[in-house]
Amino acid sequence: MPDILDRRLNAYREDLAEARLRGVIDAKRYIEGRPATVSVPVTPLRARPDLACGMDTELLYGETARVLDVADGWAWVKSELDGYVGYVPEATLEEATLPPTHIVQVPRTFAYRGADLRFPQAFALSMGSRLTVVGETETRGTRYFLLDGGLAVVAHHCAPAGLPVAEDYVSLAARMLETPYLWGGRSGFGIDCSGLVQLSMLMAGRRVPRDTDMQVEAIGRPIGREELVRGDLVFWKGHVAIMEDELTLLHANGHTMTVAREGLDDAIRRIGWLYAQPTGYRRP
Repeated sequence: MPDILDRRLNAYREDLAEARLRGVIDAKRYIEGRPATVSVPVTPLRARPDLACGMDTELLYGETARVLDVADGWAWVKSELDGYVGYVPEATLEEATLPPTHIVQVPRTFAYRGADLRFPQAFALSMGSRLTVVGETETRGTRYFLLDGGLAVVAHHCAPAGLPVAEDYVSLAARMLETPYLWGGRSGFGIDCSGLVQLSMLMAGRRVPRDTDMQVEAIGRPIGREELVRGDLVFWKGHVAIMEDELTLLHANGHTMTVAREGLDDAIRRIGWLYAQPTGYRRP
C-alpha cells in the first residue's frame, strides 16, 4: 500500500483502516473502534508493536484513545487528544467509563492509597493526567480528592477539566524547568521540545499538534525575528523553543538534557551545527 497519508495521523494498514478513510484508502476492513482510557501514569506509543521500537509519543493517565485492533498483547490506537496513531501495550488501557472531572496542574504528584500523605503511593502522575473525582475529604488540614478504587490525590494539585489552568502558556511551560529531556516524551517525567509546547498549550486551553513539523504549519502566524516577544515560537528543522521574553527562550533540549532557559542568540549559535539556522518564527 503506498504511503500517501501521514501514518502518524491516519490509521490504515492493508487489512484494516479507520472508518473515516473509507473511499480514500483501500483496506480489507474499516472500523470505528472503541474508546479506552489510559490506566497507567504514562504509556509509550510506538509505530510498531515492538518494544525495541522507539516511541513516537506518549499517552497520559486518564487520556482516551480509540482502539482499532488488539493482537498479541498490543492495542493499535488513535489518540482522541491529538489524533496520533500507534501501538501501546493492551494492559495499559481500560474500558472508558466516566468522563474526567479534573486535570493534574503541577508537573508531578502522587496518587495515594488513601487520603493521607503518610499512606503508600500507588503511583505518580504527570501534569496533564486526567482524573475522575468521586468525592473529597480533609486530613490534618490538607484537602484530598478521592478517586475510584480508594485512591486519593492532593486537591490543590488539580484543576477542573475543560478549563484553562492559566491564560499564559509560557508560565505553564516554566513549571517544567529541569524536567528531564526524553525523545517522544510529553509528561512531567520526561519531555521533548514539541511535547513541551503541546502540553503547556493544552494546559492553557489550546490543543495543538504533537510534532514540530505539524506545529510549524498549524500554530499561529509567521513573524520576523525582530518581532519576537513572550509566547512566540522559534522553529528549527526538528526543534522548537518558546520565547520567555525578547531575549530568552525555554525549551526541552538534548544539550542540557532538560527543560532549560537559554539566551536566544546563544541557542542559535549552539544549535547551528546540528539544525542550521531557525526555519521560522511564529506567534500563536
